[in-house]
Amino acid sequence: RLVESFNNMIVELGELDMHRRNLTADVAHELRTPLSIIQGKLEGFLDGVYQPTSEQLNALLDETRLLTRLVQDLQTLSLADTGQLTLKFDEIDLIELLYDVQTSFSGQMEAAGIDLQVVVPDQKKSMDPSAPHKVSSIIIQADPSRLDQVISNLVANALRYTPEGGKVTLSAQAKSQDVIIQVADTGKGIPEEDIKNIFDRFWKGDPSRRRIEGTGSGLGLAISRKIIEAHDGQLDVKSKLGVGTTFTIKLPKSQVV
Repeated sequence: RLVESFNNMIVELGELDMHRRNLTADVAHELRTPLSIIQGKLEGFLDGVYQPTSEQLNALLDETRLLTRLVQDLQTLSLADTGQLTLKFDEIDLIELLYDVQTSFSGQMEAAGIDLQVVVPDQKKSMDPSAPHKVSSIIIQADPSRLDQVISNLVANALRYTPEGGKVTLSAQAKSQDVIIQVADTGKGIPEEDIKNIFDRFWKGDPSRRRIEGTGSGLGLAISRKIIEAHDGQLDVKSKLGVGTTFTIKLPKSQVV
């Protein structure tokens, strides 16, 4: 048994070391591209190849923003891995949060020709037919900015992979013990063999996807899952090629109004 335990420990240590090496290589790769662009542009300015026009300077500013976001994402993951991710819990109305996200993405969705809808439960109908019809509130204890970050990231992904004329739906419902949030799209879907990898760091699926297409660093879903797990919740996905993808967030229920 002792020999078997040592062998298992050696295998696990080897896997951890390989994961560390791969992560280091991925980080270096992600940093190298924007740094090379910035260095090349600045050298071009000094050599007189480029003129420091507003367009050129804005392009450099975009690259520095990309670097800043990548460093911030890596810091968030590092804190989450060590259990040091700070959450500022507050009582929030989940329905209001979904409508805020819808408002934030309304311009992008309209420009892309995609319908963004919010589907939430209605209150029980009043006996008085003249009474105003209201939407139920779902009150939970969560970090508002972090939860907004997760939902916004899922909506941004849905926008990226949903064709013109498609639909993205935000929904929420309170069950006996949990609150369920879903972000569903009618996009191209995810291949079955890729489902198990999409929450891995720096994983981007098709290796031919280029950074200039706005695919991000490949950290968004990894961060989203860590944030939800820090809320004692779960983040899962189901997808079918040619039909669409649905991300489901399950959070402990605090109170339903």
